[in-house]
Amino acid sequence: MSRMHQETALSRCPNCEEPLESDDLFCGACGYDLSVVPAPPEDRPTIAITVPVTGAPVTGAQGTGAPVAGPGGHTAAASGSVEWPAASAADRSGPPAPAGPPAGVRFDRRGGSGDFELAAPAAPVAPDPRTTGAASEQERTAGTKLCVACRAGHVDTDGYCENCGHAQPRERDHMEQELGSVAAVSDRGLRHHRNEDSFAVSTTALPDGSPAVVAIVCDGVSSASRPDEASAAAATAANEALLESLPRGAHPQQAMHDAIVAAAESVNALAHDDGRAMEHDPHHHTNAPACTLVGAISAGGLLVVGWVGDSRVYWVPDDRAHPPARLTEDDSWAAQMVAAGLMNEAEAYADERAHAITGWLGADAYELEPHTASFKPDRPGLVVVCTDGLWNYAESAAEMAAAVPADAHERPLHGAQVLVGHALDGGGHDNVTVALLPFAVPSPGAGSV
Repeated sequence: MSRMHQETALSRCPNCEEPLESDDLFCGACGYDLSVVPAPPEDRPTIAITVPVTGAPVTGAQGTGAPVAGPGGHTAAASGSVEWPAASAADRSGPPAPAGPPAGVRFDRRGGSGDFELAAPAAPVAPDPRTTGAASEQERTAGTKLCVACRAGHVDTDGYCENCGHAQPRERDHMEQELGSVAAVSDRGLRHHRNEDSFAVSTTALPDGSPAVVAIVCDGVSSASRPDEASAAAATAANEALLESLPRGAHPQQAMHDAIVAAAESVNALAHDDGRAMEHDPHHHTNAPACTLVGAISAGGLLVVGWVGDSRVYWVPDDRAHPPARLTEDDSWAAQMVAAGLMNEAEAYADERAHAITGWLGADAYELEPHTASFKPDRPGLVVVCTDGLWNYAESAAEMAAAVPADAHERPLHGAQVLVGHALDGGGHDNVTVALLPFAVPSPGAGSV
């Protein structure tokens, strides 16, 4: 028999300020009975809607600056000022979106109306991702973790500061990883009670010994059950699939496609291993764990991207005199409206339905259609892989390029920290995750037109 878990309305215990999980009935620190606290209206960061869509099928991004197929199997930015040779004549995969009404969409609402409104905590808060470098160095030197509140005391094994006594945030609230030339940062943001994003970065070698670098970013769908688990499972499965297939010699674009399929299977499995949701539960399929996925591979002079959902990849040339570009096309209501000619881009993204996604990973997804694209840049640059928690505050390719620090190619972790800070400064209404993957042209002239 399925069991509904009571949602606690508080982020902290009203008696001792201990951070709470969403399904806590009693405070784990002092035992305070949370059921006596009146619950505010239920949070609804996402809802499911059905959108009738008519018009021409989606054939490409409109007005986004994304590369589009050109004559002779080349890809070029929409502005016409950048041209990259494609890896093959069939660089892009995934059929166009259906012209008829989609079976359904998931809706991630922007703005404050659907977000978790958290009062300013008395203690502690997640560290500012732009100022953690010095503290991290102190922690490595001392061998212990420093308190995020006072930045002076050390954290004991119970998770409390020995100096000021503040409880530390959960590890997943803020995550950072740097691995060679690739780095990623994920942060809970300022309005959500937990971080439902996840990422994976890795490096491996191709059969010829040349390096391959991978970045995967996943965004949990808040209207689904266990979105944090879905994003973590998808990121892990996609990364492991790539680390297995690339050294075997699989083409990076095919490897990316297969990795997305593996990620989808891992998320689907979560719908069947939850004892709280049995097959006879009418909400078992409609509220299955779900997430979006976007990833990038740099291997053998190729840049391969793959995605399902509305997380994005941007290309920012090291030489800022050249234009940046968006390399992905959203699976979203807004993108369909623009592609069908029913709205211009400004109108579509101003609509409250703009972030309704039409593609995701999960047991209740209508149909899995992994999108992949392969490029061969003729100049070095930076690949920005991110969730909408970042691109909400730097939507166009030009805006994203302006937010990227000039030295991000040499300092990818610092660059990712700055971009997360950009989202927090903009309001931090969503979880925010970004991975930066510097791309270097293998040899002079390689990939030039």
